[in-house]
Amino acid sequence: MVKRVLVTGGTGYIGSHTVVELLEAGYDVVIVDNLSNSERSVLKGIEKITGRRVPFHKADCQDETAMRRIFRQHGFDAVIHFAASKAVGESVEKPLLYYRNNLSSLMNILTLMRECGVPNLVFSSSCTVYGQAEKLPVSERTPRREATSPYGNTKHMCEDIIRDSVAAYPEIRSIALRYFNPIGAHESAEIGELPRGVPNNLIPFVTQTAAGIRPMLSVFGDDYNTPDGSCIRDYINVTDLAKAHVVAVARMTEGRMKAPFEVFNIGTGRGVSTLEVVRTFEKVNNLKLNYKIVGRRAGDIEAVWANPSYANEELGWKAEKSLDETLRSAWKWQQHLDNKKHK
Repeated sequence: MVKRVLVTGGTGYIGSHTVVELLEAGYDVVIVDNLSNSERSVLKGIEKITGRRVPFHKADCQDETAMRRIFRQHGFDAVIHFAASKAVGESVEKPLLYYRNNLSSLMNILTLMRECGVPNLVFSSSCTVYGQAEKLPVSERTPRREATSPYGNTKHMCEDIIRDSVAAYPEIRSIALRYFNPIGAHESAEIGELPRGVPNNLIPFVTQTAAGIRPMLSVFGDDYNTPDGSCIRDYINVTDLAKAHVVAVARMTEGRMKAPFEVFNIGTGRGVSTLEVVRTFEKVNNLKLNYKIVGRRAGDIEAVWANPSYANEELGWKAEKSLDETLRSAWKWQQHLDNKKHK
């Protein structure tokens, strides 16, 4: 019996790559997305890669009536919940938008899972729940700290909502994947990161600067307590990250969970500075970037990277793609976008 998975935010960056990996692993998939931060054209990219057309519903997870109709129409074995507002800087400026969207969307999903008998939830969490940890790298046993942004706080609160719901409703179980920093694109260059307007993440800014779309890349701060003064993150290839979701769904649907709520760090285990990313991008793609150092950005933490050994051992998942390979894929994706514009 083929299992069917609802992917909310499935035309987004991580969502679309996860849909591809689910399809290639033999799952049926249904996508829900309100297209507030993605494009319908992503569906064509998914179809080109997999040869399969995925049922798509344009709907907002805050709309419980619309979501109930979708749950009843399809019947799901699991939900992967990506749909959320996700920019750290924007969340500082618009906290109410972030709390309303991220919390109410999750609560609607959990309500409908109970109502419609869907037992399994993979939740898209974030390493932001660790804040600026006292000790690095962070493991799943690292205490969660007060968030440095409303975005980070919503991930904190969503995990608590899931933990309390799973404790109260034994028919639901969940795995939260705490991502580090996803970058790169599918090797086919048919899907990748597609920011609306000014990018909030480093790599689209890098690739758009390299392509001449942006005049200059800003590096936020060179006075952090790190080897080169710039922030350190754990940059993980988006396809590696997507595969972790497939493994998590299998773990739940095959009854291999050891507790009703489990948490895993999904990272490479290696911290890389912003300036190291810039230099590596230049080297592997044989080009020069126009960049300048500017002041620190509100909500940013100094350094964080994962200890992924628990996910490696317990899930049997491991990040496989190198930083070089990943930064090459990001540039290939940017060139693909540029070619499409000029056709």
